[in-house]
Amino acid sequence: MVKYNMYGRGLPLRMAIMFTCQLAFIFFGYDQGVFSGIVGNDQFLNVVHNPSAGILGIIVSIYNLGCFFGTIVSFAVGDRLGPRKSMWFAMVWIIIGATLQTASYSRAQLLVARFITGIGTGIETTTVPVYQSELCEAKKRGKYVCSEPLFVGVGIVIAYWFDYGMSYVDGEINWRLPIACQMIFAIMVIILVFGLPESPRWLYRHGRAEEALAVLCDVYDMQPDDPKVVSESEGILEALQLETLHGEYKWSQILKRDEVQTGKRVLLAYGMQFMNQMGGINLVVYYVTSVLQYNVGLTRKLSLLLGGVIQIMFVIGSFYPTFYSDRFGRRKPMMWGSFGLFISMMMIAILLSFKGTSIEKPAASASVAFFFLFMLIFGASVNCIPWVYGPEILPLHVRAKGQAIGISANWLWNFFVVMITPTLIDNLAWKGYLIFMCLNLVFVPIVYFFYPETANLTLEEIDFLFTDRARHPSLRANVASDASPDAVWEDHAKEKE
Repeated sequence: MVKYNMYGRGLPLRMAIMFTCQLAFIFFGYDQGVFSGIVGNDQFLNVVHNPSAGILGIIVSIYNLGCFFGTIVSFAVGDRLGPRKSMWFAMVWIIIGATLQTASYSRAQLLVARFITGIGTGIETTTVPVYQSELCEAKKRGKYVCSEPLFVGVGIVIAYWFDYGMSYVDGEINWRLPIACQMIFAIMVIILVFGLPESPRWLYRHGRAEEALAVLCDVYDMQPDDPKVVSESEGILEALQLETLHGEYKWSQILKRDEVQTGKRVLLAYGMQFMNQMGGINLVVYYVTSVLQYNVGLTRKLSLLLGGVIQIMFVIGSFYPTFYSDRFGRRKPMMWGSFGLFISMMMIAILLSFKGTSIEKPAASASVAFFFLFMLIFGASVNCIPWVYGPEILPLHVRAKGQAIGISANWLWNFFVVMITPTLIDNLAWKGYLIFMCLNLVFVPIVYFFYPETANLTLEEIDFLFTDRARHPSLRANVASDASPDAVWEDHAKEKE
């Protein structure tokens, strides 16, 4: 048997997998947050010829367009490469792009460099959650995968405070050094991936059953005849039988209705990532310092300082789903989270609407509290859940392609929000927040009516939520009564305990 890992078996190996995935997402967060403290930097603005708000939005958002293109690349080659090689492939793009960004001396060079970096990030964010999902137990999948978006927050906080510290340094190094430091995370991921195993589900799909069984044994520190290993192996092979019936799924077949409702599940994954972005999070992540400076009326230094503290709330909130999403499920945090974001955006819009009145300054200052609340709620709900839900809800035969489509929603709408935000800040001011307020409110009934609960089910058991559930013993009792998705999940969770 071929063995890839050098971290041992059982818990040490699982921790190595989790740490590598978290580090990849620290980079993701760092790269998102680093430009927030740079877009108002005079030395940076001189290099890009002091652009208008619209052009500045394109400079920042072209990274997200690159990420969207990266998901297309992942869709095309990710399944052939496998998760490990895909991660290496992503980091190469990131290092090339970060090098070009650091050395940029023109607007055109910076645009190309950010697009290249984005391609790598798009591949990485498509690959890493699937890889983690396929190498952990069902009862801990929420904890492990939700920890990745938690570390996005860690990366954002590191970037903000690094920008804040560098704002006291003279010269172009105050923006070039923060950008260059992206490469540190990419190099570390490249080194760590050398010692990780390949996904057993990918190995089974590609006819490498002996290696796949060895990986399962290593991950769980068990023998091949252990009931847990046998059960998981048989579940994977049973799911693969569906692909044998249909052959390789091409992009034109992804939305086709079949026995396991593949098309519906791809759309659910896409919708989750749409909700992740269109609640207004990247208005805060990318531009909160500009918002505080131009909409609220604070000084540049105070805006940078408060921006860094606001991002800490993102991290604090993300601890909740990391530790409790497997206990409280996926649907409820998404619903109450979206409602909380609706309240926050509504209050920000109301308080900023007093511009030109006698209470303009105290009202605008009060709005800062709701930026704090927005980030806390987002971290505790909509930040983490879509990243674990997408890989869960997708059937094995299209998991790589479906995840690429789902993550493409994240980056496409991320690009849209980041591009229009400078114009919203300049021209619409408080009215721009009403757009995100309405969207967050609409998300609540969408989750309630269309999204089934998936917590504590194995990736193979989730198939039975969309097909003949009576075939699976642990779900059979729910079929006769036509139980709701929540009831299926709650009963199954009790059985697991």
